[in-house]
Amino acid sequence: MDFEEFLKNKKIDENLFKEKEHARWQEWKTLFEQMHPNSFTAQKKFLINDIRRKYLLKE
Repeated sequence: MDFEEFLKNKKIDENLFKEKEHARWQEWKTLFEQMHPNSFTAQKKFLINDIRRKYLLKE
């Protein structure tokens, strides 16, 4: 799974997130590529929820 798929699974609009908070998006992408998705989720659990609320993926 890559970072883009992860964001989609978490219902986060990747393009909007990348556009509005590029530095955080880049930081998270780098971290995600260095660890297992479950570890990343555990580390960023509450932050992921905040980002999802801001950049909810509209399907």
